[in-house]
Amino acid sequence: MKQKVVIRVTLNNGKKNARSKAMQIAVGLQGVESVSLQGEDSSQIVVVGDNIDSVILTSVLRKKVGFAELTSVSPVNTEGEKPKQETKPSESGIQSMVWPTYQAGVPYYYQPGAPYYAYEVAGYNQNSCNIM
Repeated sequence: MKQKVVIRVTLNNGKKNARSKAMQIAVGLQGVESVSLQGEDSSQIVVVGDNIDSVILTSVLRKKVGFAELTSVSPVNTEGEKPKQETKPSESGIQSMVWPTYQAGVPYYYQPGAPYYAYEVAGYNQNSCNIM
């Protein structure tokens, strides 16, 4: 589902690159199609895309940029538009990036070159008891 997320961000916190940093963070999320600055003093970030997690976007902006408040989340009306033709990656030249998933824990390394040795001890009998 395509949705439009509006987040109010305080961008005048003494940093020169706060606007570009906020836009880079928004573009980095999965499913984002467009990002723009709106409002009277460009303090609102408008993000449009498919299945955007607005809570994660707001919390990341709070951590990296400063004050961020989720203003609205609304679906985008796509009835008036024509259905888009799907393009293959070879035609457009852009490939989607898929991040590998990592599992927590210690990795197991198999070393096929290490031999396994078993020795039989002479005179050892498991069935005998030596307690007097």
